[in-house]
Amino acid sequence: MAHLMSLPIANPQKDKTTTAASETVVSVQYLKQVVAALLVGFAAVLIFLAIDDLTMQMRATLFIFFAAVIAWSVLDLPETPVALAGAVALAVVGAVPEELVYRSLGNDIIWLLLSAFVIAGVLRHVGLIEQVTDRVMPKIHSIRSMFWVLTLLIFATAFVIPSTSARAAVLMSVYLGLSAAINNTRISRALGLLFPTVILLSAGASLIGAGAHLVAAGFLSRLTDSQPDFIGWLVLAGPFSLVTCLIACAILLHVFLTKEERDRALGGNATLKRPAALSREQIAATAVVCVTVLMFSTQSLHGIGMALVGVVAALVLCMPNVSGMTLKAALKTVEWNLLLFMAGTLVIGEALIETGTAQMLADRLVSVFRQSMITAPTVIISFAVIIATFSHLVITSRTARATVLIPAFALPLSALSADPAVLVMVVTLASGFCQMTMVSAKPVVLFGGMEPAVFTQTDLRKLGYILVPPFVFLLIVVATVLWPMQGLPVKK
Repeated sequence: MAHLMSLPIANPQKDKTTTAASETVVSVQYLKQVVAALLVGFAAVLIFLAIDDLTMQMRATLFIFFAAVIAWSVLDLPETPVALAGAVALAVVGAVPEELVYRSLGNDIIWLLLSAFVIAGVLRHVGLIEQVTDRVMPKIHSIRSMFWVLTLLIFATAFVIPSTSARAAVLMSVYLGLSAAINNTRISRALGLLFPTVILLSAGASLIGAGAHLVAAGFLSRLTDSQPDFIGWLVLAGPFSLVTCLIACAILLHVFLTKEERDRALGGNATLKRPAALSREQIAATAVVCVTVLMFSTQSLHGIGMALVGVVAALVLCMPNVSGMTLKAALKTVEWNLLLFMAGTLVIGEALIETGTAQMLADRLVSVFRQSMITAPTVIISFAVIIATFSHLVITSRTARATVLIPAFALPLSALSADPAVLVMVVTLASGFCQMTMVSAKPVVLFGGMEPAVFTQTDLRKLGYILVPPFVFLLIVVATVLWPMQGLPVKK
């Protein structure tokens, strides 16, 4: 009898709910597959039968490009396999030389990202970010001050650590320590929203802040024979990124917290750690990083490429007597998935330009806009900003959004009256907005997926609804007013 009483009791209602949820997931996946198949079929008919005056290379490139977009947006397939499959398919059909697929892995963009990931791995190993936080936090006396200081500290990490997901992983321990010390659910929720939001928005200020920026720089180099260097990108994008970070911080303080919570002193339960003395490894890592950033910033003076500077810095940091971390261990922290994804997207972008497909899209889109008489640069730029800002609802990868939007949207629009460099920059910066859904960016997934939950989808959407109007407005103003003052013309 005791044995029978210990058996689990079935819950028919729970079983029915689970079955219904599983059936819903299956039906949604099936619907996505049907929609994707219909879109691919329609694209094939349109590209190979309906559109005139295209070479076979252009048709193949266009079809593979749209197939990749459908795989990313409709089927939600992993970005890297899709990008690599697209690159290989382009080589198989003869749209690009086979050597280009292999050569993309040797691109200086790939080497710059590789070295930056190694540097980030070393910084995480020696605990330098936590050391800086431990030294700054005891000097802060209120929750309001803590939010502002954290915003500036997170902003600064964009110039050292590549990729938003790598920064989120490094800063996760900082959030956990602060949240445990504060011990307040509402403040922890606002703090949990602050970290991924500022990580994503601040990335726009740095050339190495996101892979999408390097994609944009590559397009600018092929189109205009010049591209912004480390300082040039900061001058153009830094003010916009900093102001949007500050706006996001203000929203979180005044919408998600009460005045009493904002003014709460960091005392009582908030027992923060006392900073330990800087170790030899931390001092050495700080010196190498400072020299590296200085070399990045003065590239126009010494002429050494950023990729080569990064590789040298990574090798120096991985000397056992410098950081205590070997190169083999540091390479294990590299996001190889992102590097391969970048290589695949570089091939796709090269094919769109070299086969003339991007120019063809430009000509067709220009004819549509000219018929509607919408050719004012400000209108074109505003249109590009709005589309790129909300593109994260369709394509969940920041780099994939840049890969898709620059050749298929920004470059065609540049055939009108707007300058192509301006459109590439605004599309790239606008595509960095990822604050509407949990799946739109890895930092949001990382912080939002913790147990117990830091914030909900409702919290995230509430923040996004309030943040998107000033984000869009500010980017339009920067592109049409500030950039011309800095020498980047709005008109062609």
